[in-house]
Amino acid sequence: MNNDNVSTRTSSPALLWLVLVVSAAVNAAGPLVGLGLPVRMVAGGVAIGAIALLITHHVRRRRQA
Repeated sequence: MNNDNVSTRTSSPALLWLVLVVSAAVNAAGPLVGLGLPVRMVAGGVAIGAIALLITHHVRRRRQA
């Protein structure tokens, strides 16, 4: 008895949310703890990438439904 219509949930959204929260926290707390500008820029870029991937995942999932 197979149900091929059941969408399988992966851990990628949870991992992306974790990456987003951590990189945003590094970016926000960077000036307080004395992180350099390049480190904060990389953290911001990672946060933007995680946001883009979360949006892509959401749109693809909605199209499949």
